[in-house]
Amino acid sequence: KMGNAESSAYRNHLSRFLPEEQSDIDGVFDTLSGSSGSAGGKNGKATKKTVTLAALQARQSMIPAIFLDTYMREPLPQQMTARIYNGMRSVDLPGKSSGLSEQIAKEQFVIFMSNLLKGNADEKITIIMRMISKEEGPVKGKQIQEFTEDLIMSVVHVLNYRKELKGWNLDNTRDSASGVKALASQLLSELKLPDGTKPGGPQLLEQDFDHSAIEDWVYRVPQISIFLSSVIRQGLHVLHSIPDQTTDILNLVPSCKGIKGRGLVSLLDIPSVIYINSHLPAELQHKWQLLFSSRLHGESFSQLCGHIVKKGPCMLILKDLDGYIFGGFASHSWEVKPQFQGDNRSFLFSVFPSLAVYTCTGYNDHYMYLNHGQQTMPNGLGMGGQHGYFGLWLDSDYGKGHSKAKPRCTTYNSPQLSAKEDFTLDAVEVWAVGDLPENTGGKGKKSILDVDPEAQAFLEMAGKSRQSEGLREPIEEEEEED
Repeated sequence: KMGNAESSAYRNHLSRFLPEEQSDIDGVFDTLSGSSGSAGGKNGKATKKTVTLAALQARQSMIPAIFLDTYMREPLPQQMTARIYNGMRSVDLPGKSSGLSEQIAKEQFVIFMSNLLKGNADEKITIIMRMISKEEGPVKGKQIQEFTEDLIMSVVHVLNYRKELKGWNLDNTRDSASGVKALASQLLSELKLPDGTKPGGPQLLEQDFDHSAIEDWVYRVPQISIFLSSVIRQGLHVLHSIPDQTTDILNLVPSCKGIKGRGLVSLLDIPSVIYINSHLPAELQHKWQLLFSSRLHGESFSQLCGHIVKKGPCMLILKDLDGYIFGGFASHSWEVKPQFQGDNRSFLFSVFPSLAVYTCTGYNDHYMYLNHGQQTMPNGLGMGGQHGYFGLWLDSDYGKGHSKAKPRCTTYNSPQLSAKEDFTLDAVEVWAVGDLPENTGGKGKKSILDVDPEAQAFLEMAGKSRQSEGLREPIEEEEEED
C-alpha cells in the first residue's frame, strides 16, 4: 500500500509532464512491465507492476528487424541499458525499506524520468552517481571517464539506430571511436576538486570525486544532461515524438547537405560535429552544407575562394600531413579584401588529437582575413593573431600554412593547432552553417560570379575564368536531397 508521502512525491513528479507526455510514459512502462492500460497516470496512483533489467534489455530488441542495420540490433549498448537500470533502482521511495530492489516500481520509473528529463542538477545528481557506480560514496575519475565515454558512444549509437543523424552517417564521417574519447576528455577537463583545481591525465583517473563535485560538473557541463536526455528519449523511445520545450536535442546534430552520394569521408567525426555545433550561434545550429572539399574540387586556393566567398557564416576544417585536424568558425561571409573582417562570434577549434573550442579574448578584432592578388598585403586566408603570425593561416600558395601561438593566439587564446608551426596541408573542407544567403540559394538564381564582378575578375586573374557550375553544384544537390 502506498503511503501519503509517496503518493504526494509521485504526483508532484507526474505533474511535470503534459497529459500526452504522461500517457507516453505510461505506455512505455506498461510495455516494459508486461501490463496494459494507463490508469496509473490518470489517477496518480502507481500500479503494482514492476520492471526488471531483463525487461529493459528486451525492450532493446522490440523494433522490427526491417528497420535495423545488420550489425546493430539494439537501440542502446548493453552497458548503457545497465546504467539506466541502476539509475532507476537508485530512486528512493518514502516508506520503503532502504536497499536496492531488483525490480523497478512505477513510482521509481516516473521519478527517474522526471528528474533526468525535467529536473535540475541537484535532482539529477543522485541518479547520475548511481549510473556511474553501483556503490554509494565517492567515485573515481576513471569511473566517470568510462561513464562519459559510454554516454557519448550511446548518443552516436542511438541517433544512428533511430535514423536521426540527419544526413551524417558512420560511412561519410571519420571513425567516431577517437571522437568519443576526445569529447569525453574535453568534458572531463571541467571536473574540479573542492579547492577549485582541475586534475588532468593519470591524476584525474585515480582521483576521488564526491557528490558535490559531480553535481558542480553536471551543472557546468550542459552536454551531460543533453546527452542523457537524448539517450533516454531515443533509447527507450519515450517522449521522442512529442516536441521538446527546449531546442537542445532538436539541434544536437545539424542536418547535413552536400556530401550524400559523393564518396567523400568528412574530416569530422560525429562527436566533434555535435560539440562544435553546440558552440555556434543558436540560429546557425540547424544545418551544415558542404561548400568546398579539396578532395572533390581540387587543391587550388582560387577554387577554395570561389566556393566560399559570400556564402554566409562558414566552418573551415583543415588536416595537416601529420594528421592533426583543426579549423575555425567564420561568423560572417568571407570577402576578398585587404582588411580584417568578421566579429567576436568567430572562434578557432581543434578536432584531433584533442577536441577544444577557443573563443575571442577581446584583445583585438583580427577575426578573419582573406586576400588574393595583392603585392603589398599578405595573400591567403587567416584567422586570429596578426600578419605573418596567425592563429590559423592558409597561404595563397596552396598547400602551405601556419599556426603560430607563443604561447597563445592573441585573438582567440588558442595554442598551436597544427603539429608543426609551419605545416603542409593534406585536405580542406568548408561548410556553410545555417541557411545560405538568398543571393546564392536555389536553382535559377545567379551564382556569386554572375552578381559579383569583383569575384569574377579575381578568379579570371587566377586563371579560373569560369567555375560557376562548380559553385552551383552543392546548391542544386541540396534541392535534390530535399
